[in-house]
Amino acid sequence: MMNTFMGFGRADGTVGIRNHVLIMAVDECCDGIARAIADSIDNGIVVTNYNTCMYGGNEEMINTMVHTGNNPNVAGVLVLAMGCGSIDPEIVSAPIRASGRPAFSLVCIKQQGTRATINQGKALAQELQQAANAAPRIETPISKLVVGVKCGGSDTSSGIASNPSVGRAVDTLVDLGATAIAGELIELVGCETILRQRAVTPEVADKLERLIHEEEARWHVDGAEVETMSIGNSVGGLTTLEEKSFGALSKTGTRPIQGVLQINHLVHEKPTTAGFYLSEATHLCGSAGMHFAALGAHLILWTTGGAGFNNPIVPVIRVSGNQYLLNEDIDIDASGIMRAEEGVESVAERIVAKVGCVAQGQQTNIEEIGYSYCSLYQKDQRLETVLRFKPGC
Repeated sequence: MMNTFMGFGRADGTVGIRNHVLIMAVDECCDGIARAIADSIDNGIVVTNYNTCMYGGNEEMINTMVHTGNNPNVAGVLVLAMGCGSIDPEIVSAPIRASGRPAFSLVCIKQQGTRATINQGKALAQELQQAANAAPRIETPISKLVVGVKCGGSDTSSGIASNPSVGRAVDTLVDLGATAIAGELIELVGCETILRQRAVTPEVADKLERLIHEEEARWHVDGAEVETMSIGNSVGGLTTLEEKSFGALSKTGTRPIQGVLQINHLVHEKPTTAGFYLSEATHLCGSAGMHFAALGAHLILWTTGGAGFNNPIVPVIRVSGNQYLLNEDIDIDASGIMRAEEGVESVAERIVAKVGCVAQGQQTNIEEIGYSYCSLYQKDQRLETVLRFKPGC
């Protein structure tokens, strides 16, 4: 395990392991413009709001865009709007500039058309790329890393091999002084008693139990239930939600839970000290990537039977224990555990070593070709009102 990495220094004191320029479209009508601009630079990544161009009810999504723009892996941001909606792009770009990052705004109507907007956007994107290229390289301790923890495509091997290995790796990283954040509270239904015992205070224990129950209620409204035990889970050998939950629990390790980070239209909490956290990062894969980016994660540990998950802002290290579905997408092969040829400790050591390498700049197996949309998820405030949830800390 490397003790330090050479990262990209930011004006706000954070250090990134990647050096991206984000082209953000606050309404879907600008998506094509954003992609044309992003294609003109080396490190351009498009983030588009598909949740309508109205401001009211979209505050959570806008907060996610702002906090993603302030992720340590981001060097600068260009925010676009068509101009006929109610979201002023400055709502997004201004707080990003406040972090010391360069951030520009363009409104298509004010630029007098698509081609003019693209041309002006390309010029601004080049300026952002030059600023990214000039970012100083800083030697940074591994303890400054923030690691997201996520599962997907879970099967029998997940609970036996990949999840426990990642959990042990999470413990090691936390012991080194790093921060780890797990999300998908819906996957932890039934684990509340165990989790409460790990909470650092009774208040944290109460909060995690409340938020788990609220997430369960969102996805199991009478008459409009949503599948949370997928066909893939069942075909992969999982038999009950309880079995799935306890498998998912094992990837969170055993260290004390410092807090539960809320993500809603009023608050967007972030870690205040090093250690392990739960969060409201969604279980929906693409959107979870954006939630982890907005929480400040540098990279994500992803456990799976064999499915692939990627995020262009935050590198994803894929861990699988299913020998029959292993392919070039998988970064860490944990299938030796299933064959009793390797132990959890050994696989965890390889995961921690891989984290160090990716932090140092080594790409994950399909980081450059495994493109994924930057999906923006938000809770429906109408449903929140019907369920009588009270957002806040």
